[in-house]
Amino acid sequence: MVNSQGWLENIRHLPSPHFDQRPDPEDISLLVVHYISLPPEQFGGGFVDDFFLGKLDPTVHPYFETIYQVRVSAHFFIERNGQITQYVSLQDRAWHAGLSSFQGRDKCNDYAIGIELEGSNEQPFTEAQYKKLAEITRQIMAIYPKITADRIVGHCDISPERKIDPGQYFDWDKYMKSIA
Repeated sequence: MVNSQGWLENIRHLPSPHFDQRPDPEDISLLVVHYISLPPEQFGGGFVDDFFLGKLDPTVHPYFETIYQVRVSAHFFIERNGQITQYVSLQDRAWHAGLSSFQGRDKCNDYAIGIELEGSNEQPFTEAQYKKLAEITRQIMAIYPKITADRIVGHCDISPERKIDPGQYFDWDKYMKSIA
């Protein structure tokens, strides 16, 4: 269930400062699947939370020096163990897609919901992640009927020149069957 402010119930909430209002809240019609690991190829440690909250310490890892000032967020993050964190209300625009286009329409953040999976292009995702991803996808599709199976994409589909996520190990068939 989602509350009147756009937050799913019974999951962890860490409100990010990196969001703004959508130009048209009635136009939510795309779901974008991403992956992230911080530092790259490393899981756990709470660094994704810090990044999305604007609190990443650049002295902890050399890679963080290059990204700690980037203002980015997603609506959801699903850890390897299946824990879900929501950073931005579904009613608001999270900053996850960057320069992007879907079916000739730019600025996907305006009308998309972004879900980050803790992962990389080097390792398969976990069963717990697929289970939780399917659960929240079904909830989102029930809330926003304009998001249909053909409007669920990877970051690579909306930013093909820049992004490869959710990557070679993401099992699209498994995911799509789980939400049918």
